[in-house]
Amino acid sequence: MKRENDTAVVDRLSVPEGTIVEACGETPLPELGVVEQVWDTDPIPPARAATMAARAVEDLPLTDVPDGGEVALGVGSRGIANIDEIVAGVVSALVDAGYEPFVFPAMGSHGGATGTGQREMLNELGVTESAVGCEIRSSMDVVEVGRTPDRDVPVVADANAAAADAIVPINRVKPHTDFDGSVESGLSKMLVIGMGKQRGAQIAHKWAVDWSFRRMIPEITDRLLDSLPIVGGVAIVEDQHDDTTLVEGVPPSGFLDREQELLELAYDCMPTLPFEELDVVVLDRQGKEISGQGMDTNVIGRRPFSINEPAPDEPEIKRIFTRNLTETTHGNAMGVGSADVIHENIVAEIDASTTLINALTASTIRGVKLPPVVETDRAGLVAALSTIGVVDPDTVRVLRAADTMHLHRLYASTALVEEARDRDDLRVVAEPTPIAFDDGQFAAPSLHQ
Repeated sequence: MKRENDTAVVDRLSVPEGTIVEACGETPLPELGVVEQVWDTDPIPPARAATMAARAVEDLPLTDVPDGGEVALGVGSRGIANIDEIVAGVVSALVDAGYEPFVFPAMGSHGGATGTGQREMLNELGVTESAVGCEIRSSMDVVEVGRTPDRDVPVVADANAAAADAIVPINRVKPHTDFDGSVESGLSKMLVIGMGKQRGAQIAHKWAVDWSFRRMIPEITDRLLDSLPIVGGVAIVEDQHDDTTLVEGVPPSGFLDREQELLELAYDCMPTLPFEELDVVVLDRQGKEISGQGMDTNVIGRRPFSINEPAPDEPEIKRIFTRNLTETTHGNAMGVGSADVIHENIVAEIDASTTLINALTASTIRGVKLPPVVETDRAGLVAALSTIGVVDPDTVRVLRAADTMHLHRLYASTALVEEARDRDDLRVVAEPTPIAFDDGQFAAPSLHQ
């Protein structure tokens, strides 16, 4: 839904469908069928997530934590499956063991870089005080806990967490969108950037320009482990369906080594596009809970805004058309610049302040450059197809997905459907038919409801 105060801006930026069609001339559109990726997964039932989380606590060295001591649980802003049950399971185990846990947001500058905004983000993930069974302390206050040995970089941490008797980050281990390394997105990154709040995140991203995340995160993690009572973390790995497949307690001694092993597992479980070469990819939505860059760079094969890091080798996509922001991204359009064309819905939903704060903190302001804006889905598809050369609807390679996280079922053009028939990892669900539009918008719904 358009924001009332954005209507004039949208009208100025959005190009009408008729103008696009007139400028592009006759552009044949392909028919689209539906293909499904065949994945072998072993998810943990949601009803068992809390139990698995409680067991993970048993693997943490809590013997030095005083009876009745406070344990700070770091929780981020990503859309992790079963995160409320997992946090509740950790809380329950700690309470049963005689400790007093509390949750603190470990999400850098997200939530508009305010304590209230970060608490609201936790609420939307289901992490409320009543749901998880403990207090939530949300503040942007940080304290300096040390400096790195070689570069003398200040190391900061959430003030509430630093004052606790023990700290336990709870996070998903997965490939990062901005860099490749022995550890990427997971427990260590949550300590360095998430627990550092806006100031820590900004320090890290500024220094990463010359230092690189792959070297910086392990070094700062070591400094935090030496300076703070971090008794371990609860690591989560998800499968291709975005379901929980592993919950494990990782002691401090395993933060880097074990996390590296879990990252390899996460790479194996990461959903990807099933084709290496594509002419046009249409994404129904992007958002911060989908990926830190709105669209996972490992999925789209583009990393134009990262800090001194090469893009993935594949896939190769000529054009990307993005249609909407997710509701829970709250207007944060970080990474929108990875698209080539965007629907006017995105402009209507952008919160400029939240988006820019995120980009400034991450030192990636190019990531929020606005691509060309179109009025309708048909206009976006025509604009994308008309700029890739001569288009044959029978051979053009077009894919439409819900987002870069949900890739089980995909709309696919005729050429891709024919290729899928000969592959064991793909199944044809529906034969290609002409694309149906309703006032220029896709009549067919998203494949992830």
